[in-house]
Amino acid sequence: MEATIKILIYIHACFGGLGLITGIGSVIVKKGNRLHKQMGHLFSFGMIGSSVISIPISWMPKHENLFLFLIGLFTIYLVLAGNRALTVNKKDKADLIDQVVSGGMFLFSSIMIILGIYGLLTGVPLSMLYLFFGGFGLLLTIKDFKFYNNTKRNKNAWLISHIGKMIGALIASVTAFIIAGLGLGSLIAWTLPTVLGTFYIIYWKRKIKPKPVNDYIKN
Repeated sequence: MEATIKILIYIHACFGGLGLITGIGSVIVKKGNRLHKQMGHLFSFGMIGSSVISIPISWMPKHENLFLFLIGLFTIYLVLAGNRALTVNKKDKADLIDQVVSGGMFLFSSIMIILGIYGLLTGVPLSMLYLFFGGFGLLLTIKDFKFYNNTKRNKNAWLISHIGKMIGALIASVTAFIIAGLGLGSLIAWTLPTVLGTFYIIYWKRKIKPKPVNDYIKN
Protein backbone atom coordinates (compact mmCIF):
# COMPACT_ATOMS: atom_id res chain seq x y z
CA MET A 1 0.00 0.00 0.00
CA GLU A 2 2.77 2.45 0.93
CA ALA A 3 4.51 1.83 -2.42
CA THR A 4 1.27 2.61 -4.24
CA ILE A 5 0.85 5.81 -2.27
CA LYS A 6 4.39 6.93 -3.11
CA ILE A 7 3.79 6.31 -6.82
CA LEU A 8 0.57 8.34 -6.67
CA ILE A 9 2.37 11.14 -4.85
CA TYR A 10 5.09 11.25 -7.53
CA ILE A 11 2.48 11.34 -10.29
CA HIS A 12 0.59 14.01 -8.38
CA ALA A 13 3.80 16.06 -8.09
CA CYS A 14 4.56 15.69 -11.82
CA PHE A 15 1.12 16.94 -12.80
CA GLY A 16 1.44 19.74 -10.28
CA GLY A 17 4.85 20.73 -11.68
CA LEU A 18 3.40 20.84 -15.18
CA GLY A 19 0.58 23.04 -13.93
CA LEU A 20 2.94 25.38 -12.09
CA ILE A 21 5.34 25.87 -15.02
CA THR A 22 2.68 26.29 -17.72
CA GLY A 23 0.56 28.43 -15.43
CA ILE A 24 3.40 30.90 -14.88
CA GLY A 25 4.13 30.76 -18.62
CA SER A 26 0.53 31.57 -19.55
CA VAL A 27 0.68 34.63 -17.28
CA ILE A 28 3.91 35.87 -18.88
CA VAL A 29 3.03 35.43 -22.58
CA LYS A 30 0.61 37.67 -24.47
CA LYS A 31 -2.98 36.91 -23.55
CA GLY A 32 -5.14 35.32 -26.22
CA ASN A 33 -2.42 34.23 -28.63
CA ARG A 34 -1.76 30.64 -29.67
CA LEU A 35 1.03 30.05 -27.13
CA HIS A 36 -1.16 31.35 -24.31
CA LYS A 37 -3.97 28.98 -25.29
CA GLN A 38 -1.61 26.00 -25.57
CA MET A 39 -0.10 26.72 -22.17
CA GLY A 40 -3.60 27.17 -20.79
CA HIS A 41 -4.61 23.72 -22.01
CA LEU A 42 -1.51 22.15 -20.44
CA PHE A 43 -2.08 24.10 -17.24
CA SER A 44 -5.66 22.83 -17.02
CA PHE A 45 -4.54 19.27 -17.74
CA GLY A 46 -1.80 19.44 -15.10
CA MET A 47 -3.96 20.99 -12.39
CA ILE A 48 -6.93 18.68 -12.95
CA GLY A 49 -4.64 15.63 -13.01
CA SER A 50 -2.80 16.68 -9.87
CA SER A 51 -6.00 17.51 -7.98
CA VAL A 52 -7.84 14.34 -9.00
CA ILE A 53 -4.94 12.20 -7.76
CA SER A 54 -4.70 14.18 -4.51
CA ILE A 55 -8.28 13.27 -3.59
CA PRO A 56 -7.74 9.50 -3.02
CA ILE A 57 -4.31 10.19 -1.47
CA SER A 58 -5.98 12.39 1.16
CA TRP A 59 -8.05 9.39 2.32
CA MET A 60 -5.28 6.78 2.34
CA PRO A 61 -3.81 5.37 5.61
CA LYS A 62 -1.31 7.75 7.28
CA HIS A 63 -2.12 10.41 4.69
CA GLU A 64 -5.64 11.34 5.80
CA ASN A 65 -6.16 15.05 5.36
CA LEU A 66 -9.66 16.48 5.03
CA PHE A 67 -8.38 19.98 4.28
CA LEU A 68 -6.25 18.82 1.33
CA PHE A 69 -9.24 16.84 0.06
CA LEU A 70 -11.37 19.99 0.05
CA ILE A 71 -8.59 22.08 -1.50
CA GLY A 72 -8.31 19.48 -4.27
CA LEU A 73 -12.02 19.91 -5.00
CA PHE A 74 -11.57 23.70 -4.81
CA THR A 75 -8.81 23.57 -7.43
CA ILE A 76 -10.86 21.38 -9.75
CA TYR A 77 -13.71 23.87 -9.45
CA LEU A 78 -11.43 26.79 -10.32
CA VAL A 79 -10.08 25.13 -13.46
CA LEU A 80 -13.47 23.86 -14.63
CA ALA A 81 -15.26 27.14 -13.97
CA GLY A 82 -12.41 29.12 -15.54
CA ASN A 83 -12.65 27.13 -18.75
CA ARG A 84 -16.45 27.05 -18.67
CA ALA A 85 -16.43 30.86 -18.71
CA LEU A 86 -15.16 30.64 -22.29
CA THR A 87 -18.10 28.40 -23.17
CA VAL A 88 -20.54 30.82 -21.56
CA ASN A 89 -19.10 33.55 -23.77
CA LYS A 90 -19.65 31.50 -26.93
CA LYS A 91 -23.19 30.45 -26.01
CA ASP A 92 -24.00 33.75 -24.29
CA LYS A 93 -25.61 31.75 -21.48
CA ALA A 94 -24.82 29.29 -18.69
CA ASP A 95 -26.11 25.70 -18.78
CA LEU A 96 -26.68 22.89 -16.29
CA ILE A 97 -22.98 21.96 -16.13
CA ASP A 98 -22.09 25.48 -15.02
CA GLN A 99 -24.81 25.40 -12.37
CA VAL A 100 -23.63 22.01 -11.05
CA VAL A 101 -19.95 23.04 -10.90
CA SER A 102 -20.68 26.26 -9.03
CA GLY A 103 -23.40 24.68 -6.89
CA GLY A 104 -21.07 21.88 -5.83
CA MET A 105 -18.38 24.36 -4.84
CA PHE A 106 -20.96 26.41 -2.93
CA LEU A 107 -21.78 23.30 -0.90
CA PHE A 108 -18.14 22.41 -0.21
CA SER A 109 -17.34 26.03 0.71
CA SER A 110 -20.19 26.02 3.21
CA ILE A 111 -18.81 22.81 4.72
CA MET A 112 -15.35 24.40 5.01
CA ILE A 113 -16.80 27.40 6.84
CA ILE A 114 -18.70 25.16 9.26
CA LEU A 115 -15.55 23.12 9.92
CA GLY A 116 -13.57 26.32 10.43
CA ILE A 117 -16.02 27.71 12.98
CA TYR A 118 -16.14 24.36 14.80
CA GLY A 119 -12.34 24.15 14.78
CA LEU A 120 -11.92 27.63 16.21
CA LEU A 121 -14.38 26.88 18.99
CA THR A 122 -12.63 23.60 19.87
CA GLY A 123 -9.05 24.79 19.43
CA VAL A 124 -8.14 22.82 16.29
CA PRO A 125 -4.85 24.18 14.78
CA LEU A 126 -5.07 26.21 11.54
CA SER A 127 -8.87 26.15 11.55
CA MET A 128 -8.72 29.69 10.20
CA LEU A 129 -7.66 28.17 6.87
CA TYR A 130 -11.07 26.51 6.52
CA LEU A 131 -12.73 29.88 7.07
CA PHE A 132 -10.32 31.67 4.73
CA PHE A 133 -10.67 29.32 1.77
CA GLY A 134 -14.31 28.50 2.49
CA GLY A 135 -15.21 32.18 2.53
CA PHE A 136 -13.21 32.75 -0.65
CA GLY A 137 -14.99 29.86 -2.38
CA LEU A 138 -18.39 31.08 -1.20
CA LEU A 139 -17.70 34.55 -2.59
CA LEU A 140 -16.63 33.14 -5.96
CA THR A 141 -19.68 30.91 -6.34
CA ILE A 142 -22.08 33.72 -5.41
CA LYS A 143 -20.46 35.83 -8.12
CA ASP A 144 -20.82 32.87 -10.51
CA PHE A 145 -24.59 32.74 -10.08
CA LYS A 146 -24.88 36.50 -10.46
CA PHE A 147 -22.91 36.17 -13.71
CA TYR A 148 -25.07 33.26 -14.94
CA ASN A 149 -28.21 35.32 -14.39
CA ASN A 150 -26.83 38.40 -16.17
CA THR A 151 -24.45 37.14 -18.87
CA LYS A 152 -25.30 40.09 -21.15
CA ARG A 153 -24.94 42.87 -18.58
CA ASN A 154 -21.17 43.17 -18.91
CA LYS A 155 -19.61 42.13 -22.20
CA ASN A 156 -16.32 41.31 -20.45
CA ALA A 157 -17.84 39.45 -17.48
CA TRP A 158 -16.88 36.07 -18.98
CA LEU A 159 -13.26 37.23 -19.39
CA ILE A 160 -13.13 38.53 -15.83
CA SER A 161 -14.48 35.18 -14.62
CA HIS A 162 -11.98 33.24 -16.74
CA ILE A 163 -8.96 35.23 -15.57
CA GLY A 164 -10.04 35.19 -11.93
CA LYS A 165 -10.59 31.42 -11.83
CA MET A 166 -7.43 30.48 -13.74
CA ILE A 167 -5.27 32.79 -11.62
CA GLY A 168 -6.95 31.24 -8.60
CA ALA A 169 -5.92 27.78 -9.80
CA LEU A 170 -2.36 29.06 -10.33
CA ILE A 171 -2.42 30.40 -6.77
CA ALA A 172 -3.32 26.89 -5.62
CA SER A 173 -0.34 25.51 -7.55
CA VAL A 174 2.07 28.06 -6.07
CA THR A 175 0.69 27.40 -2.59
CA ALA A 176 1.15 23.65 -3.02
CA PHE A 177 4.78 24.22 -4.08
CA ILE A 178 5.44 26.37 -1.01
CA ILE A 179 3.76 23.95 1.40
CA ALA A 180 4.88 20.61 -0.06
CA GLY A 181 7.97 21.55 -2.04
CA LEU A 182 9.56 24.01 0.38
CA GLY A 183 8.11 22.43 3.51
CA LEU A 184 6.59 25.65 4.84
CA GLY A 185 3.27 25.14 6.59
CA SER A 186 2.57 28.37 8.46
CA LEU A 187 -0.63 30.37 8.16
CA ILE A 188 1.25 33.02 6.17
CA ALA A 189 2.59 30.44 3.72
CA TRP A 190 -0.95 29.19 3.13
CA THR A 191 -2.57 32.60 2.66
CA LEU A 192 0.08 34.94 1.18
CA PRO A 193 -0.13 33.56 -2.40
CA THR A 194 -3.91 34.08 -2.32
CA VAL A 195 -3.56 37.65 -1.08
CA LEU A 196 -0.95 38.55 -3.72
CA GLY A 197 -2.88 36.71 -6.43
CA THR A 198 -6.04 38.60 -5.52
CA PHE A 199 -4.27 41.92 -6.14
CA TYR A 200 -3.21 40.62 -9.56
CA ILE A 201 -6.80 39.62 -10.35
CA ILE A 202 -8.03 43.07 -9.31
CA TYR A 203 -5.41 44.64 -11.60
CA TRP A 204 -6.67 42.67 -14.61
CA LYS A 205 -10.30 43.25 -13.69
CA ARG A 206 -9.75 47.01 -13.76
CA LYS A 207 -7.71 46.78 -16.95
CA ILE A 208 -10.41 44.99 -18.96
CA LYS A 209 -13.43 46.62 -17.35
CA PRO A 210 -15.41 48.50 -20.03
CA LYS A 211 -15.21 52.28 -19.84
CA PRO A 212 -18.37 54.19 -18.86
CA VAL A 213 -20.18 55.87 -21.73
CA ASN A 214 -19.12 59.32 -20.47
CA ASP A 215 -15.45 58.34 -20.84
CA TYR A 216 -15.93 57.55 -24.52
CA ILE A 217 -17.75 60.86 -25.03
CA LYS A 218 -14.82 62.75 -23.45
CA ASN A 219 -12.36 60.94 -25.75
